[in-house]
Amino acid sequence: MKHIIILGDGMSDHPIAKFNGKTPLEAADTPAMDRLAREGRSGLLATIPDGFKPGSEVANTAILGYDLNEVYEGRGPLEAASIGYEMRPDDMAIRCNIITLADGVIKNHHGGHLTTEEGDLLIKYLDEKLGSDRVKFITGIQYRHLLVIRGESKHIECAPPHDHPGEEWKPLLVKPIPQIAEEPGRLSPQETADLINNLIIRSQELLAKHPFNLEREAKGQPTANSIWPWSGGYRPRMMTLQESYPQIKTGTVISAVDLIRGIGHYAGLHIKIVPGATGLANTNYEGKAQAAIEALRTDDFVFLHIEATDEAGHDGDLDLKTKAIEYLDHRVVNPIINEIEKWDEPVCVALLPDHATPVEKRIHVGEPVPFTIWHKGITPDSVDRYSETSCAKGSYGLLRLSQFMEEFMKF
Repeated sequence: MKHIIILGDGMSDHPIAKFNGKTPLEAADTPAMDRLAREGRSGLLATIPDGFKPGSEVANTAILGYDLNEVYEGRGPLEAASIGYEMRPDDMAIRCNIITLADGVIKNHHGGHLTTEEGDLLIKYLDEKLGSDRVKFITGIQYRHLLVIRGESKHIECAPPHDHPGEEWKPLLVKPIPQIAEEPGRLSPQETADLINNLIIRSQELLAKHPFNLEREAKGQPTANSIWPWSGGYRPRMMTLQESYPQIKTGTVISAVDLIRGIGHYAGLHIKIVPGATGLANTNYEGKAQAAIEALRTDDFVFLHIEATDEAGHDGDLDLKTKAIEYLDHRVVNPIINEIEKWDEPVCVALLPDHATPVEKRIHVGEPVPFTIWHKGITPDSVDRYSETSCAKGSYGLLRLSQFMEEFMKF
């Protein structure tokens, strides 16, 4: 039996007054997802280990069965792997957003939804002005880029910008984690925090004068006027999924997001890049669905990640999040199910988000998320639709962390 995980990032949510107390999942038209729940078995999954913040890097790694206490090194190293940067032993790689600051607060975490070409223009400019033998800015995707600093400490506190919309940015600058023993050959946490904060301030001075931002400002558009590094670490040590699960001989990860591709790289999965996959609600849904189908023809395992619902949640856009859920249902889940049910070899499907991103909070929330597991011939439970409330009544009950992968791979 082959296996595919279809993951709608941040898809879970809270009841909304505008929807008469329904969540976006409950209010959306989702016949394909509901079919999986009706014909499969469901439950809730706690994806965030104790002591960890509800980030996508944490949740997606946990969903794949990894012990975060053993492998977690932050987003930076994962995104380095995704874009082909091989970390040296003394590197510290840290995610580097380009964001918008206005009136002393974080206006958004994405610089006005930069394209990759726009982000590349700004990152190369910053590397030219601020880069050195120690400091390197590397282009990623859209607003999500990479900062690599040789000999830095990972023991710093950084504020993810998507968790602090509308908050003053100065109190959120990088801070050292106290009482950390010195690491030979590396800067202290305080020296590391000072270096990164200096880069943030200098980036604001440079980006404010860049022609790209001057043109945006003249048009009344959000300016991409500051870097915001966060979630750094050293090169992780992860077993591949093939080493952990004998059923998996080959696998593929499909995502528009560097972070997810990086997890897939260390997990031993092939990375499939789909033209037109943006990570937003305008992504190439049909292309991603077709890529997943083609990967399943040759591979044992596929991890299909859709980012759009998370971005809409961070923007607080209820209508867009609901529409993105419907796009996921109609243009991804439905064609995949319609195709694989024709095959002689059965395919086991899991549907879930990695975490909740409630539109009224605009941040990640570490509460359990709904999941459904389906394949031809599975004995269904009593759940009749895919939603937070319905899946809570499913036969799996509440699973935690690696228990999901263990159950999924039983089939």
